[in-house]
Amino acid sequence: MTEVDLYNLSPALRLLGVGVLIALLPLVWTLYHHRHHSVNLKLRALTMLTLFLTFDLVLFGSFTRLTDSGLGCPDWPGCYGNVSPFGAAAQINVAQTAMPSGPVTHPKAWIEMIHRYFAMSVGFLILILALSSTWQRWKGQYSFQGAWQLKPFWAWLTLVWVCMQGAFGALTVTLKLAPPVVTLHLLGGIGLLVLLSAQVAWKPRSQREEISARHRSMIWAAAFLLTLQIALGAWVSTNYAVLACSGFPDCNGEWWPAWNFQGFEIWRGLGIDSKGQYLTMEALVSIHFVHRLMALLVFSFAAIMLWQFKKADVLPGLTRLLFALLTLQLITGLSNVVLGWPMLAAVAHTGGAGALMMTLTYMLSRSQPYSR
Repeated sequence: MTEVDLYNLSPALRLLGVGVLIALLPLVWTLYHHRHHSVNLKLRALTMLTLFLTFDLVLFGSFTRLTDSGLGCPDWPGCYGNVSPFGAAAQINVAQTAMPSGPVTHPKAWIEMIHRYFAMSVGFLILILALSSTWQRWKGQYSFQGAWQLKPFWAWLTLVWVCMQGAFGALTVTLKLAPPVVTLHLLGGIGLLVLLSAQVAWKPRSQREEISARHRSMIWAAAFLLTLQIALGAWVSTNYAVLACSGFPDCNGEWWPAWNFQGFEIWRGLGIDSKGQYLTMEALVSIHFVHRLMALLVFSFAAIMLWQFKKADVLPGLTRLLFALLTLQLITGLSNVVLGWPMLAAVAHTGGAGALMMTLTYMLSRSQPYSR
């Protein structure tokens, strides 16, 4: 692979322009479709659109990782200092000739750059939301008390978050897919979904369903456990340990494989430990098996929670959705192991994790403890 500066900001403005152009199409369509509605409804529709596109971005980010396209363009933010792989064709040809199945090929470069274009378009939409919510608050344009509102604080927090997510995206490339950075990048994407979901689901307190404090505590506990499980799942994926355990429910013919916590050293490169030694197979098996054990805990807690919620008729619609998503997550997780990590199941598994966090966020945003 030819030498290239890790950071080359020369195409940054043109890349931003590409992101804006991509975002303008759904933005204009949404505003036109809601042209006769109030400012509040327009902003809510735009927030929902941004949430939908962010979910798609998380899925495409998973696809980028699974196709080993994270280094398809080995510099940032462009591709060999160009706004697209077209301008970098010569450099990509040299790298691809040297390593035909290596990290830099024409298809991988396009996958990586499309992911970056998509991320910039989502960032632009979030900027529009932040500016619009501030303008709306300054002009006092809320339709009536009790209507849905886009809070400026949360909109600006989301903008800061997506900028940090962009920074982690840059580090993912420049630090050569270092597992802690890639894991934090995935968690940042899930966090972005949570922030946008909370804004879409927001209701005035007078319109929220009252549930017991115990039931709300269970939702918070489920969100905490799920966050840990997503982090462990990201650690499995970024260390390419999905296939370290073959078979289910056993692991490589053993019910309790040998342990090696070498793989849980945080700050290290891909495939090596903190001393630069290659990870052993036992280390990869341990990474995978811890994820399985945590899944058992998460599903056990979720089963108890769903049973309690069904019995008390708590948030019935969201409870049914949560059950369906958990079932899907179980199926895709098993498919990754039994079927050898098929692309569709792997991407759906990441999407299912995001959808579960969004559902729990809706549950918290649409409910409150009983008033006394």
